[in-house]
Order: sequence, then structure tokens, then C-alpha cells
Amino acid sequence: MFQSLRYSNFILRLGLAIVFFWFGIDKFFHPDYWVNAWVPQSISSFVISLKIRPIDIIYISGVFEILVAVSLVSNIFIPFFSSLAVLFLGSIMFFHGFSEVLVRDIGLIGAFLSLIFWPRQRNYW
Repeated sequence: MFQSLRYSNFILRLGLAIVFFWFGIDKFFHPDYWVNAWVPQSISSFVISLKIRPIDIIYISGVFEILVAVSLVSNIFIPFFSSLAVLFLGSIMFFHGFSEVLVRDIGLIGAFLSLIFWPRQRNYW
């Protein structure tokens, strides 16, 4: 059983890390796409009123997603970054409403919740 928990934890973390690396890095290669396709107009207006460019929000979320991925790969601060990722994904779901993004994010939230509640008695990797 120890081997099963060890490998399943690693595979779960690696899968989530790949998703978050992909989206985080893509935000730096295609920031205009992310602003135009994913940032709601209400958020853009609010951010502009604070004298912040909407593209800066994309860069900040890209850095955050890369930090989450690094945490998952290195197995450091998993509960902390998983909790932040749940809040981040929850906020995306809140602002975008019901769509295919909602379904994707529910699955990702479930995976992060499993990491938050993963038993920590032993060093699994």
C-alpha cells in the first residue's frame, strides 16, 4: 500500500503541475489572447480604475500558476499552494459562470482537494 500511495501522489502532483505549467507559461507567450478571451469586462474595468493594465493581471496569474506547478513538482508547500489554487480556480468559476471551464475547474479543484487532505504521516516523495 505504501508504494501505491507514493506513486499515486506523485502522478497526481505531476499531472496537475503539467496543466499549471502549461497555462502559466502560455500566459507569457499569448497575453493578449488571455486578456481578450478570459478576463471579464467587469474585471478589466475594475483593474483599469486602479491604474493597473489588464495584461498585468494575466502576468500575475501566470507567475502564480508557475509557482503552483513548481510547488507540485518539488513537493514543497503542497497544502498551502493547493489551497491557493482552489481559491484561484473557484474565483475563475465564479466570474465565468457555467461553461466547459467550470467542468474543467471542478475536476482540478477535486484533485487539489485530494492533495490538501492527503495523509502526511510519511514522506511520500
